[in-house]
Amino acid sequence: MIEGTLGFIGTGTITEAIITGIFAVPDRAADILVSPRNAEVAAKLAARYPSVRIAGSNQEIVDAADMLFLAVRPQIAEEVIRALRFRPGQRVVSLIAAVHDAKLTEWIDQKVEIVRAVPLPFVADRTGVTMIYPPEPRAASFFAGLGTAVECETQNEYDLLAAASALMGTYFGLLERTTEWLTSQGISEQKSRNYLAPLFASLGRTSVISQDRSPGDLRREFSTKGGLNEQLFREFEQGGGTEALTAALTSVLLRIKT
Repeated sequence: MIEGTLGFIGTGTITEAIITGIFAVPDRAADILVSPRNAEVAAKLAARYPSVRIAGSNQEIVDAADMLFLAVRPQIAEEVIRALRFRPGQRVVSLIAAVHDAKLTEWIDQKVEIVRAVPLPFVADRTGVTMIYPPEPRAASFFAGLGTAVECETQNEYDLLAAASALMGTYFGLLERTTEWLTSQGISEQKSRNYLAPLFASLGRTSVISQDRSPGDLRREFSTKGGLNEQLFREFEQGGGTEALTAALTSVLLRIKT
C-alpha cells in the first residue's frame, strides 16, 4: 500500500524503474513528484502517468514528500543534498550507491529517518529484489510490492549483498563468452541466445523455488556423477575460475567499505 506523496530527487534509470513498477498494478493511484533535472525522463513519466508531476525545484519535492527518495549520482550527491532543508522525522530513502549513513546525516543536517536501499532495474516489472538497511517496515513493505525486499540487520550484511549484486555484469559476461564460443563453433548468435537465455532463466527460477536446498546441493543434483556438468565445473574450478570469482568479490567489498 502506498500512502502519502512520494518524492524523487533524481530522475534517472532507477527512478523510472520504480515508478514504472508502482503503476504496473492496474488502477494504482499514487501521488508522485519528480525532479526536473532529467527533463526527458521526467516528461515521459508525467505523460505516461497522470498522477506523476514534475516539481519546480528539489526543495518543492522535499517539502511535499511523505517518503523522499534520493536518487542522484554519488558525484553530485553532497552538493544537491546540502542545498535542501529537510523536516525533522522525515522518512528519507537513499538510493545513492556507496554513500554511508554518516555522510548522509552530515549533509542532511536534520534528525530524519534514513533508510538505504539498492533497488535493481527489475523493479519495473515487479520482479526486483531490493536490499534495505536498517530494517524499516514501511520501506520494506514498499519494495516488497515491487518484488522482494531483503532487510539487512547490520552494515556488514548490507555491504556484502552490495558486493554480490556486482555479479550482474559477470552473469551476462558468462552468457556473452558462451555465445561467442558457440558462434565460433558454427552456431548462429541468435540460435545460441535462443537456447542459453531460457536455460539461465530456468536455473534462476529453480534456485528461487528451492530454498530448502543449498546451491551446492543443486549443483550436485544437476550434475550427473561422471557427467558433462560435473566435468565442466571441475575444470572451471581447477582452472582458477572460482578462486578468481571470490577474489573479485573481496576486491569489490573492499571498495564498498572504503
